[in-house]
Amino acid sequence: MNALPMTIAAITQPTPQELVLSGRWTARGIGAIAAQLETLSVPSEMLIDGAGVEALDTAGAWVLKKLLRRLGGEGAALPVHNLRPEFSKLLEAVGQHIDDQTDPPVAIQPASKLESVGRSAEGAFKEAFALLSFVGKCALALTLCVAHPTRLRWRPILYNIRSAGFDALPIVGVLSFLLGVVVAYQGADQLRQYGANIFVADLVGLSMLREFAPLITAIIIAGRSGSAYAAQIGTMSVTEEIDAMRTLGIPPLELLVLPKILALLIALPLLTVFADVLGVIGGMIMAHSQLGVGYGEFLDRFVKAVSVTAYLTGIGKAPVFAFIIAVVGCFQGFRTRGGADSVGRSTTRSVVQSIFLVIVADGLFSVVFSALDL
Repeated sequence: MNALPMTIAAITQPTPQELVLSGRWTARGIGAIAAQLETLSVPSEMLIDGAGVEALDTAGAWVLKKLLRRLGGEGAALPVHNLRPEFSKLLEAVGQHIDDQTDPPVAIQPASKLESVGRSAEGAFKEAFALLSFVGKCALALTLCVAHPTRLRWRPILYNIRSAGFDALPIVGVLSFLLGVVVAYQGADQLRQYGANIFVADLVGLSMLREFAPLITAIIIAGRSGSAYAAQIGTMSVTEEIDAMRTLGIPPLELLVLPKILALLIALPLLTVFADVLGVIGGMIMAHSQLGVGYGEFLDRFVKAVSVTAYLTGIGKAPVFAFIIAVVGCFQGFRTRGGADSVGRSTTRSVVQSIFLVIVADGLFSVVFSALDL
């Protein structure tokens, strides 16, 4: 069977004051008059007859409406007479859509500096309030798990202890060792001038055990594990896995957050002890090579200079740092919205906030220990 011939769109001008439209004004039919549309120019008072239009779709209506507006000049579009009612409605609808797109954009005044500061402060306050609310929810979930120990998921806890604790031993050990070397090396020149070489044990012991070991360990874990927590939970938020968990009746806090917090509360103090040992060993090696202090002499002075209180002071900071890192990482993960780029932003934000809050907490510890004469 042969296909029926298709009548293409056409524009004719039988008289100087009349323009006749005919044929099929569709996406396939208007291609033949493309060149004619660009050069067509008629008086604004000309009569346009559309009785010969056989078909009209949105593409043809769009082209026709643009043509009528161009022929009308700065005024309204020229009217089309004798056009079928359904074609007139379609042409009117397309014209309204064109009007919506061509409306001038509303001028937006740029925010002043004071307004920008106020909005930033408001955003920071809302985020701080949301973080406190998240801490309260975690405390409530932990209380429920303590009241019903069967709700605790030991397998995720053990997995997170391995990933956040055991797997972090190499990087923590290397950096702590190098930090002990740097502390002893920087102090060697000053101590040598006064003949106080043996006091390098005091310098390395107190600085590493009280401040550097817990702080550098917390910073490493914030960049390593805190970012992983935010990325994992953020990805689950973006892919709606957390919503699916709630639909199935699985509390996300008990499955995703509590195991990470409990695991880090266990792993970070142990990593701090490991960092203490490696840092002291690095300082001892440097003291032997730079100041001639023997290993036995160093250890004898180290035991006298460093008390149990100083040692426990550094260890006592680790659980607080662990809680901050785990809570901030999980909090930023739950706040992730959008696509993959938002996961990256949440991960970066979690690392920055974790390190900032850890340093603030360390400063508060220093003030409190100074007031308590510890």
